[in-house]
Parts: sequence; C-alpha cells; structure tokens
Amino acid sequence: VVLVKKANGKWGMCTDYTDLNKACPKDAYPLPCIDRLFDGAYGHSIFSFLDAYSGYNQIRMHPGDEEKTAFITESANFCYKVMPFGLKNAGATYQRLMDKVFQGQIGRNIEIYVDDMVVKSNSLAEHLADLAEIFGELRKHNMRLNPEKCTFGVKGGKFLGFILSARGIEANRDKCQAVLDMRRPNNLKELQRLSGQLVALSRFLPRLGDKISPMTKLLRKASTFSWNEQCKAAFATLKTTLATPPTLTKPDPPSPLLVYLVVSEEAISSVLVQEKEGTQAPIYFVS
Repeated sequence: VVLVKKANGKWGMCTDYTDLNKACPKDAYPLPCIDRLFDGAYGHSIFSFLDAYSGYNQIRMHPGDEEKTAFITESANFCYKVMPFGLKNAGATYQRLMDKVFQGQIGRNIEIYVDDMVVKSNSLAEHLADLAEIFGELRKHNMRLNPEKCTFGVKGGKFLGFILSARGIEANRDKCQAVLDMRRPNNLKELQRLSGQLVALSRFLPRLGDKISPMTKLLRKASTFSWNEQCKAAFATLKTTLATPPTLTKPDPPSPLLVYLVVSEEAISSVLVQEKEGTQAPIYFVS
C-alpha cells in the first residue's frame, strides 16, 4: 500500500492488485466509443461537466469477494467493503452501472464514459430541466458527485482530454503546450514518448504521417537513432501546426460530406470535411 498526495492536497491510497487481477477473468463489458461520445456531445450551446465522488467506491463489494481485496499494513490486515481503484474489472463494472442508471438519458441529454459525464443542452431552460432529471436519477440510486470537479452551465469545457464547445471539438491546449515546450528527442525512449503524445492529438493534425515521417523512421528496429536536419525540420513543422490546431465541427446530415485523400511516398492522409454555404469545415483528420 502506498499513499500518494493528490493535486488538491488530499491523500489517495494505492493498493497493488497485480496478482489478484491476473487471477480474475476479464469482464468484457464494452466501454463507449469515444468518437461517438464526442459526435453526440459537441455542437450544443450549454454544458455541465460532472464528476463522481470517488465513483468506484460508491459500489459495494459482494460480501464473498471482500476478503479477496485484503492488504497488509504494519498494524493489521484490511479489506475493502466497496470497490477499490486498481481492480481489473472496476471500469467495466462502473460503466455497466452508469448505462443502467442513465439508460433513458444517454445520447439524449448526457454522455458518459465511466465516471466522466457531460450534460448537453441547447438552451438554459432546457439545461435546467436536463440537470433536474439527471440529479433525480442520482438521488434515486444514492450516488454522489464531487462538487470540486463539477462545472455547471458553461459554453464549453474539458471532456476526456478534449475541449467541447458550441463551435465543435478543440485540442486540449495543455497537451499542445506540452509538445511545444518539449526539447527535441535525444534518444529512442524520448521519441516514443513524443509519439504517444501525438496519438491523442492526431485527429487535429493534417497530414501528420507525412510531416513527421523523418522522425517515425527512427522508430524502426533496423534504424539507429540519428537526429538529422530532416528530423529537425519535421519537429519544427509539427510545433507550428500545434500552435494553432483547427477546431473540428460536428457532422450535419443535410449538408454534403467530402473526403480529401493525399498519397505520398511516406504516408496516406485524409480529411473528412463538410461544406456549408461555400465554406468547408474539417471534421476529422487521419494519417
């Protein structure tokens, strides 16, 4: 057991359940498709972002399974009576609960990914009614929210690492800034870390595969790490793109959708756009 200090100054307890997780059969309950959640959420005019208060701990353990969560301290042995963080199937169990509790609201006025929730509406009056409905379900099932992490009645906010607003979906500025502040990779491990950061931002980056191809070549097993002028130029181009990432819009069924495809020696890139009143707006970049 390790105690870790949180950003808010409180302490969180981390228990190593590696062996228990190896012994547990996997719960294959599906988590929602993140792209579908965004398609259903952004484009609305008013949002509330909700966060459960120690969400996993709001689910009781089955009495017969409590002893399986036992851990040792210097003074005594303890076990959990509620579902702890760190269990293999905790996320699937919590998502199943959310899908059951909000089965009449999901897709209509709320989107949920495990313990992250966003209430979406097109007017203030509608939003107040939606919140009353959501709070009613929470009270009915004796669930609690964390007021320190909830935001109500805003034009936009952070959801699953992206920024939702009436205009569309925007890249997380903190994630972009982290790459902008980064010095160039000096070894393979640092380059792999950069590649991992770009995965979360790839939908906002046109022709990403082409732009960073000199760097991705260094990830190949047969390659030796040699940061050359092409890599330097690619890194500079990447930062220029991340400085002003585009806002992605929500597809509007009546308007035509267009796909542009670019094929080069290094990569295949495409963008899905929608044309409205002679203006084309990007929906998704793939490379």
